[in-house]
Amino acid sequence: MKRTITLTLALSLAPLLSAAEKPAATNAQPALTSTTVSWPTTPLSLRDAVDVALRQNSAVLKSKADLEVAYGVVMQTKAIQLPRVGFSINHTLTDQDAIEQFPGGFFRSPDQAWNVRVQVTQSVYEGGRIDSALRTAGYTRDQAALQHQTVIADTVLAVRTTYDDVLLARQQIIVQEASIELLKKELQDNERRFAAGTVPRFNVLRAEVELANARPKLIRARNALRIAQNNLANLLGYDVPRTAVEDIPLQLAGKLEADASDIELSVALAKALEQRSELAALRKAERLRKEAIVNAEAGLKPSAQIVAGLNSHSSRFSQHLTRDISGWDIGWQASWNIFDGKLTKGKIAEATALHRKAQEDIDDVARRIELDVRTAYSNFLEAKEVLESQKKVQEQAEEALRLAIARSEAGSGTQLDVLNAQTALTE
Repeated sequence: MKRTITLTLALSLAPLLSAAEKPAATNAQPALTSTTVSWPTTPLSLRDAVDVALRQNSAVLKSKADLEVAYGVVMQTKAIQLPRVGFSINHTLTDQDAIEQFPGGFFRSPDQAWNVRVQVTQSVYEGGRIDSALRTAGYTRDQAALQHQTVIADTVLAVRTTYDDVLLARQQIIVQEASIELLKKELQDNERRFAAGTVPRFNVLRAEVELANARPKLIRARNALRIAQNNLANLLGYDVPRTAVEDIPLQLAGKLEADASDIELSVALAKALEQRSELAALRKAERLRKEAIVNAEAGLKPSAQIVAGLNSHSSRFSQHLTRDISGWDIGWQASWNIFDGKLTKGKIAEATALHRKAQEDIDDVARRIELDVRTAYSNFLEAKEVLESQKKVQEQAEEALRLAIARSEAGSGTQLDVLNAQTALTE
């Protein structure tokens, strides 16, 4: 009855609003807080609250950082496809006594030498890892985006739920305050009638007990409001003043309303399995695990590279360092680990097992999503039926209380009738 949006959010049908800029300035005292966020000066609507959360919520901000991390991983993964360029330079000074002379002593090797080289290396075959790197980069990028969408959807759901919790707590306070006012009037009426000698002392005591029993409900309602406000402030990224207990500077402009919605369970299940971003992210994870098998199996295959470079070095037959020998070279190189102590075999076994686990994760999460949808749908039906049954209850309860009071004043009713009518009105 509190809300009817849960099912829709469970299906990820809520619009994912675009996140804006990062939070404001860094606090000068990081031991206390890392950011300073201004509290809103006007009441927040639900849409405003969602916008604020997407800008300031810690989970969303951390997810954005995870996106940047993933893009860095993508660049690393694709590096195997690109050529590698290296530059090296060295200079050597050798002791004269350590230089071997030519027979006859007519030539002396130089005691200094230098070498400069620029080399380009391009992999042409890596056992399938080059093509796999391109696929892996795409899966990694897609997985990061889907995980970010999941964080956003979870944040939107939490904000909307907590926003309604605040509105509900405020309505509960109004109801409990009204109940106490009715019980106070009943107590005052019985005290007057007892003073007039028309009712026994028992009626006064019974009214006092009912009033005392009603106060804890109001206390619990006020506590629920405090907790809901703190939870909402935390979701919106606000730092609650440490001196604030009751008066948190957060006002809401929304009303507690039941959104009209009509959806079949089969349609809800189909949409959930199709649209839930966490399930799509797991499918990307399964493909990444499959590519990990390709990378592991590459250890059983040879690798080959083309190497080209420009080289310049000092002359070996001249004492002048400015005399150099320069030129280019090009060639190829290959390597093959014929036996590596079963290291590659172990990597393949590990990658294969992790792939099977990823497949099981997909099935497990799919079942959990179906359970979430079925639970949300059941709660939705309950709320819908309760709302339908309560359409005329308020009006009927008020009329019943009026009649009970009138009968009591006329002497044909009892105090118990009045108390029961008051309880029915405020439940």
